[in-house]
Amino acid sequence: MNQTLKELDYKKVFYYFTEISAVPRGSKNNKAISDYLVEFAKTKGLAYRQDEYENVIMFKGATPGYENAPALILQGHMDMVCEKTNDCTHDFLKEGIELFTEGDFIHADRTTLGGDDGIALAYILALFDDDTLEHPRLEAVMTTDEETGMDGAIGLDVSDFKGKLLLNIDSEEEGILLTSSAGGLTATCELPLKRIKAEGLKIIIAISDLQGGHSGAEIHKNHINATKLMARLLFELKGAMDFQLVEFNGGLKDNAIPRDSKAEIVIDADEYDRFADIISGLSRKYKNEFVTNEPHLNIGVMQGEEGEYKILHPTSFEKLLFILLNTPNGVQCMSNDIPGLVESSLNLGIFHMEEEKAIICFSVRSSVNSYKEFLAKQLNYICEFMGGEFVIRGQYPAWEYKKESPLREYLSKVYEELYKKAPKLEAIHAGLECSFFAEKIPGIDMVSLGPDMWDIHTPKERLSISSTIRVYQYIEKVIEGMKNL
Repeated sequence: MNQTLKELDYKKVFYYFTEISAVPRGSKNNKAISDYLVEFAKTKGLAYRQDEYENVIMFKGATPGYENAPALILQGHMDMVCEKTNDCTHDFLKEGIELFTEGDFIHADRTTLGGDDGIALAYILALFDDDTLEHPRLEAVMTTDEETGMDGAIGLDVSDFKGKLLLNIDSEEEGILLTSSAGGLTATCELPLKRIKAEGLKIIIAISDLQGGHSGAEIHKNHINATKLMARLLFELKGAMDFQLVEFNGGLKDNAIPRDSKAEIVIDADEYDRFADIISGLSRKYKNEFVTNEPHLNIGVMQGEEGEYKILHPTSFEKLLFILLNTPNGVQCMSNDIPGLVESSLNLGIFHMEEEKAIICFSVRSSVNSYKEFLAKQLNYICEFMGGEFVIRGQYPAWEYKKESPLREYLSKVYEELYKKAPKLEAIHAGLECSFFAEKIPGIDMVSLGPDMWDIHTPKERLSISSTIRVYQYIEKVIEGMKNL
């Protein structure tokens, strides 16, 4: 355990965060962390259930005097987004995350930290491990694959739950109580490709060092999508000289704004100097356009070998470029009801080419279900018009705002008592699993909260140590005060 965290640890929160971080737990790789949680429940003598989706549910009975208090559900997800810098060799399938501290921050070494949502698991285990805490019946729900479609929450059986109050611990800003979230879906277009052979000089073009970020929480920050920018570069290059496309890839996660993209093209070797001048001019133009929102933008060129390559047939290239240029991306409209809230957006998150097809994956979000459906239809129309196949998966509804929420009022009251100021009540454009609990448990009352985190879904992700402790202490006060609810 990191020495700084060991010295600052409160109620074993950082101990459990360290334990959880040591277990590889990227989305679709849940078995090890799920089994770790089961072993915890067994060791502590807790009632538990591990289901076919590898969700883990734990129950802890009320302490004396709290038998008549309402049961509380504590909820978070066990998977994390696995992103790393280009120079990082970390293997997310086999290696856990080593924690580092710098001032008030916990971070990883050139990878995502997994504070989203490992801190929820750490909180839950610390609370369930604390025999001094007075509490009502506690029900913990730790779900799988939240980051890739909320599959765990979708398949969860809630028939043995007694709680009608739920704390979702999957937010990233202390002092804010989230009261609703957007719905979403993942849309994939598969475009067939035809290849032919051509001779020439291979050139590799790389766009790197963009800011990226969470496609829900940070879509409004106007971070440039590396795949869309590369498509623009190829389009403008095509207008200035002849070349053929060999490969083009960008983005690793549908819910992360792509930070990097790479294209391989073939040109006439005698045209290299002209090509270099054109790329230099485009690079200067883009850096000037994006100097504020993408100050570290880098466009690099590497010269390859002369030879014969399998290139895209000109018709396939035109179709692919048309889709990449013309599919909508980013914020589509702002909320008319909540100032500053993005209502609808989409993110071209994953793009890669195989031998005979290109795969283009979008994350679509909206707090208005009808507009979410329209965006999906718009993508479908463009994709099928170009001869591709379109598939929707991982669809989830919006968590709608409740005008009357006793839980929200109670949490606000406890917050004001502790900090002498009111918390902020907000909605979020990102999706939360609360939407499925609203469907599965009629009448459930929910709020989402969490400690300060920054740059989630990127290698710059960091978690505040002091905020983590304060939010845990706040949750303790909330639980202890439920005797009087």
